[in-house]
Amino acid sequence: MLAGVDIGGTTTQVVLCDPALGVLDRAGVPTPAADGGAAMVGAALDAVRLLLGRTPARLLGVGVGAAGVVDARAGRVLVASDSFRGWAGFGVTAAVEEALGVPAFLDNDVNAFLRGEATAGSAAGAPHVLGMTLGTGVGGALWLDGRLYDGPHGAAGEIGHVPGFGDLPCTCGGRGHLETLASGRAIAARYADRAGVPLTAREVAEAAASGDGDAVGVYAEAGAAVARALLVTAGLLDVTTVVVGGGVSRSWALLEHSIHAALTAEPPVSGHAIGVRPAGLGVDAVAIGAAARVRAELGPVTDRVAGIRQA
Repeated sequence: MLAGVDIGGTTTQVVLCDPALGVLDRAGVPTPAADGGAAMVGAALDAVRLLLGRTPARLLGVGVGAAGVVDARAGRVLVASDSFRGWAGFGVTAAVEEALGVPAFLDNDVNAFLRGEATAGSAAGAPHVLGMTLGTGVGGALWLDGRLYDGPHGAAGEIGHVPGFGDLPCTCGGRGHLETLASGRAIAARYADRAGVPLTAREVAEAAASGDGDAVGVYAEAGAAVARALLVTAGLLDVTTVVVGGGVSRSWALLEHSIHAALTAEPPVSGHAIGVRPAGLGVDAVAIGAAARVRAELGPVTDRVAGIRQA
Protein backbone atom coordinates (compact mmCIF):
# COMPACT_ATOMS: atom_id res chain seq x y z
CA MET A 1 0.00 0.00 0.00
CA LEU A 2 1.19 3.50 -0.88
CA ALA A 3 0.34 6.81 0.79
CA GLY A 4 0.17 10.08 -1.12
CA VAL A 5 0.03 13.47 0.61
CA ASP A 6 -0.86 16.87 -0.85
CA ILE A 7 0.10 19.68 1.54
CA GLY A 8 -1.72 22.77 0.33
CA GLY A 9 -2.01 26.21 1.85
CA THR A 10 -5.48 25.53 3.26
CA THR A 11 -6.07 21.78 3.17
CA THR A 12 -3.91 18.67 3.30
CA GLN A 13 -5.28 15.77 1.24
CA VAL A 14 -4.12 12.21 1.91
CA VAL A 15 -4.87 9.05 -0.08
CA LEU A 16 -4.03 5.40 0.40
CA CYS A 17 -3.49 3.61 -2.90
CA ASP A 18 -2.92 0.06 -3.99
CA PRO A 19 0.18 -0.54 -6.18
CA ALA A 20 -1.94 0.07 -9.29
CA LEU A 21 -2.76 3.54 -7.87
CA GLY A 22 -6.37 2.72 -7.18
CA VAL A 23 -7.56 4.86 -4.26
CA LEU A 24 -8.50 2.73 -1.24
CA ASP A 25 -9.33 5.56 1.15
CA ARG A 26 -8.84 9.30 1.49
CA ALA A 27 -8.96 12.04 4.11
CA GLY A 28 -8.63 15.80 4.20
CA VAL A 29 -7.50 17.89 7.16
CA PRO A 30 -6.80 21.60 7.63
CA THR A 31 -3.18 22.62 6.99
CA PRO A 32 -1.72 24.44 10.04
CA ALA A 33 0.33 26.66 7.72
CA ALA A 34 0.94 29.30 10.38
CA ASP A 35 2.34 26.80 12.87
CA GLY A 36 5.50 25.69 11.07
CA GLY A 37 6.81 22.72 9.15
CA ALA A 38 6.66 20.24 12.01
CA ALA A 39 2.98 21.02 12.60
CA MET A 40 2.14 20.71 8.89
CA VAL A 41 3.86 17.36 8.52
CA GLY A 42 2.34 16.28 11.86
CA ALA A 43 -1.17 16.97 10.56
CA ALA A 44 -0.41 14.94 7.43
CA LEU A 45 0.98 12.07 9.51
CA ASP A 46 -2.13 12.04 11.70
CA ALA A 47 -4.25 11.69 8.57
CA VAL A 48 -2.05 8.86 7.27
CA ARG A 49 -2.34 7.02 10.58
CA LEU A 50 -6.12 7.51 10.56
CA LEU A 51 -6.35 5.89 7.13
CA LEU A 52 -3.99 3.07 8.10
CA GLY A 53 -6.26 2.31 11.04
CA ARG A 54 -9.19 1.95 8.66
CA THR A 55 -7.33 0.01 5.95
CA PRO A 56 -4.95 -2.47 7.58
CA ALA A 57 -2.22 -3.41 5.13
CA ARG A 58 1.52 -3.03 4.84
CA LEU A 59 2.56 0.56 4.11
CA LEU A 60 5.45 0.58 1.63
CA GLY A 61 6.19 4.29 1.42
CA VAL A 62 4.87 7.84 1.48
CA GLY A 63 4.99 10.46 -1.26
CA VAL A 64 4.45 14.15 -0.51
CA GLY A 65 3.53 16.95 -2.89
CA ALA A 66 4.21 20.38 -1.41
CA ALA A 67 3.68 23.94 -2.54
CA GLY A 68 6.84 25.96 -3.15
CA VAL A 69 10.26 25.23 -4.57
CA VAL A 70 11.56 21.91 -3.29
CA ASP A 71 14.76 19.90 -3.46
CA ALA A 72 13.24 16.57 -4.44
CA ARG A 73 16.53 14.74 -4.05
CA ALA A 74 17.22 16.02 -0.53
CA GLY A 75 13.56 15.89 0.45
CA ARG A 76 13.27 19.41 1.80
CA VAL A 77 11.49 22.66 0.98
CA LEU A 78 13.72 25.40 -0.41
CA VAL A 79 11.36 28.36 -0.90
CA ALA A 80 7.77 28.86 0.27
CA SER A 81 5.26 31.69 0.08
CA ASP A 82 4.52 33.99 2.99
CA SER A 83 1.39 31.99 3.82
CA PHE A 84 3.62 29.17 5.15
CA ARG A 85 5.54 29.75 8.38
CA GLY A 86 8.70 27.73 9.03
CA TRP A 87 8.30 25.73 5.80
CA ALA A 88 11.35 26.87 3.82
CA GLY A 89 14.30 24.69 4.80
CA PHE A 90 12.15 22.02 6.46
CA GLY A 91 13.23 18.40 5.93
CA VAL A 92 9.95 16.80 4.92
CA THR A 93 11.07 13.29 4.03
CA ALA A 94 13.31 12.94 7.07
CA ALA A 95 10.39 13.79 9.37
CA VAL A 96 8.06 11.34 7.62
CA GLU A 97 10.60 8.52 7.57
CA GLU A 98 11.39 8.95 11.26
CA ALA A 99 7.71 8.90 12.18
CA LEU A 100 6.54 5.99 10.03
CA GLY A 101 9.69 3.96 9.38
CA VAL A 102 9.13 3.72 5.61
CA PRO A 103 10.77 5.48 2.65
CA ALA A 104 9.41 8.94 1.84
CA PHE A 105 9.76 11.11 -1.25
CA LEU A 106 9.05 14.80 -1.91
CA ASP A 107 7.90 16.62 -5.05
CA ASN A 108 6.74 20.10 -5.89
CA ASP A 109 2.93 19.98 -5.95
CA VAL A 110 2.66 20.82 -9.66
CA ASN A 111 5.17 18.10 -10.55
CA ALA A 112 3.15 15.67 -8.44
CA PHE A 113 -0.05 16.83 -10.18
CA LEU A 114 1.43 16.06 -13.58
CA ARG A 115 2.85 12.72 -12.44
CA GLY A 116 -0.62 11.74 -11.27
CA GLU A 117 -2.36 12.83 -14.46
CA ALA A 118 0.29 11.26 -16.72
CA THR A 119 0.20 8.00 -14.77
CA ALA A 120 -3.44 7.52 -13.84
CA GLY A 121 -5.37 10.56 -15.08
CA SER A 122 -6.48 12.22 -18.29
CA ALA A 123 -2.98 12.10 -19.85
CA ALA A 124 -2.27 8.48 -18.92
CA GLY A 125 -0.15 6.79 -21.56
CA ALA A 126 0.97 9.99 -23.28
CA PRO A 127 4.79 10.04 -23.45
CA HIS A 128 5.18 13.83 -23.65
CA VAL A 129 2.92 16.17 -21.65
CA LEU A 130 2.87 19.73 -20.38
CA GLY A 131 0.99 20.03 -17.10
CA MET A 132 -0.42 23.41 -16.15
CA THR A 133 -2.23 24.42 -12.97
CA LEU A 134 -4.34 27.57 -12.97
CA GLY A 135 -4.99 28.43 -9.35
CA THR A 136 -4.00 31.32 -7.12
CA GLY A 137 -0.88 31.33 -9.30
CA VAL A 138 0.08 29.50 -12.49
CA GLY A 139 2.29 26.43 -12.27
CA GLY A 140 3.77 24.15 -14.88
CA ALA A 141 5.62 20.86 -15.22
CA LEU A 142 6.96 18.63 -18.00
CA TRP A 143 6.61 14.90 -18.65
CA LEU A 144 9.11 13.85 -21.32
CA ASP A 145 9.77 10.34 -22.63
CA GLY A 146 7.45 8.88 -20.03
CA ARG A 147 9.01 10.49 -16.97
CA LEU A 148 8.98 13.75 -15.08
CA TYR A 149 11.61 16.23 -16.28
CA ASP A 150 12.45 18.84 -13.66
CA GLY A 151 15.63 20.23 -15.21
CA PRO A 152 19.07 20.79 -13.69
CA HIS A 153 17.73 23.34 -11.19
CA GLY A 154 14.29 21.86 -10.54
CA ALA A 155 12.41 24.60 -12.42
CA ALA A 156 11.66 23.02 -15.82
CA GLY A 157 8.13 23.64 -17.08
CA GLU A 158 7.48 26.75 -14.97
CA ILE A 159 5.40 28.32 -17.73
CA GLY A 160 3.61 30.66 -15.32
CA HIS A 161 6.70 32.82 -14.97
CA VAL A 162 7.74 33.11 -18.60
CA PRO A 163 7.65 36.80 -19.69
CA GLY A 164 6.07 38.20 -22.81
CA PHE A 165 2.48 38.66 -21.65
CA GLY A 166 2.30 42.44 -21.25
CA ASP A 167 3.88 44.55 -18.53
CA LEU A 168 1.82 43.91 -15.41
CA PRO A 169 3.77 43.21 -12.20
CA CYS A 170 3.90 39.57 -11.11
CA THR A 171 3.86 38.26 -7.56
CA CYS A 172 7.38 36.87 -8.08
CA GLY A 173 8.78 40.36 -8.68
CA GLY A 174 8.96 40.10 -12.47
CA ARG A 175 6.69 41.70 -15.04
CA GLY A 176 4.52 40.47 -17.86
CA HIS A 177 4.40 36.82 -16.82
CA LEU A 178 1.56 34.49 -17.80
CA GLU A 179 0.48 34.47 -14.17
CA THR A 180 -0.51 38.15 -14.44
CA LEU A 181 -3.33 37.19 -16.82
CA ALA A 182 -4.34 33.58 -16.17
CA SER A 183 -4.20 33.00 -12.39
CA GLY A 184 -7.20 33.28 -10.11
CA ARG A 185 -5.62 36.31 -8.46
CA ALA A 186 -5.10 37.95 -11.87
CA ILE A 187 -8.63 37.23 -13.07
CA ALA A 188 -10.03 38.96 -9.99
CA ALA A 189 -7.67 41.92 -10.44
CA ARG A 190 -8.34 42.30 -14.17
CA TYR A 191 -12.10 42.27 -13.55
CA ALA A 192 -11.76 44.93 -10.87
CA ASP A 193 -9.78 47.05 -13.36
CA ARG A 194 -12.52 46.69 -15.99
CA ALA A 195 -15.67 46.84 -13.91
CA GLY A 196 -14.54 48.60 -10.76
CA VAL A 197 -16.07 45.82 -8.66
CA PRO A 198 -14.02 43.55 -6.37
CA LEU A 199 -14.93 39.90 -6.97
CA THR A 200 -13.16 36.59 -6.49
CA ALA A 201 -12.23 34.54 -9.57
CA ARG A 202 -15.13 32.21 -8.83
CA GLU A 203 -17.52 35.15 -8.64
CA VAL A 204 -16.12 36.49 -11.91
CA ALA A 205 -16.82 33.08 -13.46
CA GLU A 206 -20.41 33.22 -12.17
CA ALA A 207 -20.77 36.72 -13.61
CA ALA A 208 -19.43 35.53 -16.97
CA ALA A 209 -21.88 32.62 -17.01
CA SER A 210 -24.65 35.19 -16.49
CA GLY A 211 -23.52 37.21 -19.50
CA ASP A 212 -21.40 39.93 -17.84
CA GLY A 213 -19.32 41.26 -20.75
CA ASP A 214 -16.41 42.38 -18.57
CA ALA A 215 -16.21 38.95 -16.93
CA VAL A 216 -16.40 37.16 -20.28
CA GLY A 217 -13.61 39.41 -21.57
CA VAL A 218 -11.33 38.67 -18.63
CA TYR A 219 -11.68 34.90 -19.11
CA ALA A 220 -11.20 35.25 -22.87
CA GLU A 221 -7.99 37.19 -22.24
CA ALA A 222 -6.78 34.52 -19.83
CA GLY A 223 -7.54 31.75 -22.31
CA ALA A 224 -5.70 33.52 -25.14
CA ALA A 225 -2.66 33.97 -22.89
CA VAL A 226 -2.69 30.27 -21.97
CA ALA A 227 -2.82 29.39 -25.67
CA ARG A 228 0.23 31.55 -26.41
CA ALA A 229 2.14 29.77 -23.65
CA LEU A 230 1.16 26.39 -25.11
CA LEU A 231 2.36 27.46 -28.56
CA VAL A 232 5.71 28.53 -27.11
CA THR A 233 6.07 25.13 -25.42
CA ALA A 234 5.11 23.30 -28.61
CA GLY A 235 7.63 25.35 -30.59
CA LEU A 236 10.50 24.73 -28.19
CA LEU A 237 9.86 21.15 -27.10
CA ASP A 238 7.41 19.73 -29.66
CA VAL A 239 5.05 18.83 -26.80
CA THR A 240 1.47 18.92 -28.02
CA THR A 241 -0.43 17.17 -25.21
CA VAL A 242 -1.50 19.44 -22.36
CA VAL A 243 -3.42 18.70 -19.16
CA VAL A 244 -4.82 21.63 -17.18
CA GLY A 245 -5.86 21.60 -13.54
CA GLY A 246 -6.28 23.99 -10.62
CA GLY A 247 -9.23 25.98 -9.36
CA VAL A 248 -9.52 28.26 -12.40
CA SER A 249 -9.74 25.22 -14.69
CA ARG A 250 -13.09 24.41 -13.11
CA SER A 251 -14.39 27.26 -15.29
CA TRP A 252 -13.15 25.37 -18.35
CA ALA A 253 -16.15 26.35 -20.46
CA LEU A 254 -15.13 30.02 -20.12
CA LEU A 255 -11.53 29.34 -21.17
CA GLU A 256 -11.98 26.65 -23.79
CA HIS A 257 -13.24 28.76 -26.70
CA SER A 258 -10.48 31.38 -26.58
CA ILE A 259 -7.80 28.70 -26.08
CA HIS A 260 -8.93 26.68 -29.07
CA ALA A 261 -9.49 29.78 -31.23
CA ALA A 262 -5.91 30.92 -30.66
CA LEU A 263 -4.48 27.45 -31.25
CA THR A 264 -6.47 27.09 -34.47
CA ALA A 265 -5.37 30.49 -35.75
CA GLU A 266 -1.68 29.72 -35.30
CA PRO A 267 -0.94 25.97 -35.10
CA PRO A 268 2.49 24.66 -34.09
CA VAL A 269 5.20 24.57 -36.74
CA SER A 270 5.21 20.76 -36.50
CA GLY A 271 1.72 20.70 -37.98
CA HIS A 272 0.47 18.55 -35.11
CA ALA A 273 -2.47 20.09 -33.30
CA ILE A 274 -2.15 20.81 -29.59
CA GLY A 275 -4.56 18.71 -27.56
CA VAL A 276 -5.69 20.39 -24.34
CA ARG A 277 -7.63 18.38 -21.80
CA PRO A 278 -8.85 19.16 -18.29
CA ALA A 279 -7.40 17.14 -15.41
CA GLY A 280 -9.15 13.87 -14.66
CA LEU A 281 -8.20 13.15 -11.04
CA GLY A 282 -9.76 16.21 -9.40
CA VAL A 283 -8.62 17.01 -5.88
CA ASP A 284 -6.75 13.68 -5.68
CA ALA A 285 -4.31 14.51 -8.50
CA VAL A 286 -1.38 15.73 -6.39
CA ALA A 287 -1.75 13.00 -3.77
CA ILE A 288 -2.04 10.24 -6.38
CA GLY A 289 0.98 11.69 -8.16
CA ALA A 290 2.91 11.63 -4.89
CA ALA A 291 1.95 7.97 -4.44
CA ALA A 292 3.04 7.30 -8.03
CA ARG A 293 6.48 8.67 -7.14
CA VAL A 294 6.72 6.05 -4.38
CA ARG A 295 5.77 3.33 -6.84
CA ALA A 296 8.37 4.53 -9.34
CA GLU A 297 11.12 4.69 -6.71
CA LEU A 298 10.35 1.33 -5.08
CA GLY A 299 9.44 -0.42 -8.34
CA PRO A 300 10.11 -4.12 -7.78
CA VAL A 301 8.95 -3.99 -4.15
CA THR A 302 5.50 -2.69 -5.08
CA ASP A 303 5.25 -5.19 -7.90
CA ARG A 304 5.98 -8.12 -5.60
CA VAL A 305 3.38 -6.97 -3.13
CA ALA A 306 0.82 -6.58 -5.91
CA GLY A 307 1.75 -9.97 -7.33
CA ILE A 308 2.49 -8.57 -10.77
CA ARG A 309 5.62 -8.88 -12.84
CA GLN A 310 7.07 -5.85 -14.59
CA ALA A 311 7.57 -6.20 -18.30
